[in-house]
Amino acid sequence: MIMTMKSHILAALREQAMRWEELLLNLSDAQITAPLFDLNWSIQDVVAHLWGWQQISIARLQAAARDCPPEPPAWLMALPGDWEEDVDRTNAWIYENNHTRPWPEVHQIWRDGYLQLLASAELITEKDLLDQGRYTWLNGYSLADVLIASYDHHQEHFEKVTDALRK
Repeated sequence: MIMTMKSHILAALREQAMRWEELLLNLSDAQITAPLFDLNWSIQDVVAHLWGWQQISIARLQAAARDCPPEPPAWLMALPGDWEEDVDRTNAWIYENNHTRPWPEVHQIWRDGYLQLLASAELITEKDLLDQGRYTWLNGYSLADVLIASYDHHQEHFEKVTDALRK
């Protein structure tokens, strides 16, 4: 069986989700909520951060499936200025609005979002997924780029989390 680019990307995303789940299931609540990173972020805060950015990717994939421009998540529209240009402010907002959520809730919304990301990607044809000019609102990027960026974002934070846990 020949693996298409779409199936390759989705397989990598599924593998990434399994790595995260395995890591998270092997940690205590104390390990998950302890400050480990800059700005006193915990693993829980990192997972909430991933969820926040995941919502933007989901909005883009769902818009593509409906063949219309994306409607960003409501929380994103509440931010003043350009959220893409000022990622520090966006990250701070995600932290401030999710830091006190209970871990089981944060874990569940991230997991549900990840499954939604995968399901939304499944609805897009490979041709539309790879076409950099298909969706003008992506400014020359393809939906495959959106999925790969999600993978890379999760990988970047996975490495940071596993490095911090080794110390």
